[in-house]
Amino acid sequence: MHNSPLNIRAIRVRPVVVPMKLPLQTASGAVSTAPLVLIDMETTAGITGRAYLFAIGRPFLKPIVALVEAMAELLVGDPVAPFEIERKLRQKHALLGVHNIVLFAIAGLDMAAWDAHAQALGLPLVTALGGRPRPVRAYNSKGLGIMPVKALGREAEGLLKEGFSAVKLRLGRPEAREDLAAIRAVKKAIGAEATLMCDFNQGLTVNEAIRRGRMIDDEGGMHWIEEPVRADDFEGIARIADEVETPIQIGENFMGPEQMAQALEARCCDFVMPDAQRIGGVTGWMRAAALAQGAGLEMSSHLFSEVSAHLLAVTPTCHWLEYVDWADPVLKAPLEVKKGHVIIRDEPGSGVAWDEKAVKKYLAR
Repeated sequence: MHNSPLNIRAIRVRPVVVPMKLPLQTASGAVSTAPLVLIDMETTAGITGRAYLFAIGRPFLKPIVALVEAMAELLVGDPVAPFEIERKLRQKHALLGVHNIVLFAIAGLDMAAWDAHAQALGLPLVTALGGRPRPVRAYNSKGLGIMPVKALGREAEGLLKEGFSAVKLRLGRPEAREDLAAIRAVKKAIGAEATLMCDFNQGLTVNEAIRRGRMIDDEGGMHWIEEPVRADDFEGIARIADEVETPIQIGENFMGPEQMAQALEARCCDFVMPDAQRIGGVTGWMRAAALAQGAGLEMSSHLFSEVSAHLLAVTPTCHWLEYVDWADPVLKAPLEVKKGHVIIRDEPGSGVAWDEKAVKKYLAR
């Protein structure tokens, strides 16, 4: 534990574009590389808190970097007190609106501050939040996009061989029968003992989602149907949930815990899965976890596997961690998976640290 004052000395922001082992085609578009914004919060105690943001597309790197850098100027000299940092940034950006990439930037700085705070305590992030390092159940989500049906079975088998017992299939092909063929191919490949989720990535209308949802019901065995329609159409999602037996999962696009509260009020879903970047970092996640507990809903994660493992381990209604390896090329020590669980290392902070040689290689210029 460090006794020196922990103030912010400087914040460094770097954009990188790293390759993905399995490019992913979804109903909403293709993802073939991972454009990331790396954040280093350097402190007066010599501790550096780290976090990354996912820019989704390379064109969005520049505005996100600019926002983080502008916010960083407001924080230099301040104590590393995550709740106070979040409050200050929300107040400063209230008129602009704390949504979308503004919230992304706040979340990135929040995650870096919590990492530095936990390191200063000499504790893993999960322990600093009041929990303990433990295995967190995970599903492999880095493949099974919209691709030829013949290739799906082989890819599903490969994803399970990486140490998992659950995978997620992307749906939303032009015809429902094509989705049905994809489901059958993957189920045949993974067997009855493995868990299968599916994700439409907001690709359907409400009526079509009800039709395909009933089709999935008839097939049986699907763990959840994720984001069948536009993410903020809570009324439409509620209609689907009323008509379809398979549980409905939403949440990766909740813009802060406030929007999650609106979704819960609408009673539109069976499960929730906030995204650390969109929910507001560690601080936003903890507020969201309390909402999920109050509603009695299981809560999973979306992306950001390294930090999300710590957060799920202190989430009262912890469900599934979504595992992707998109940041691995720039990490010193990627996550370890054993028997379908992600292992939280017993070391200070979140465990996010850069392979500087790789960062230099993938730096976006």
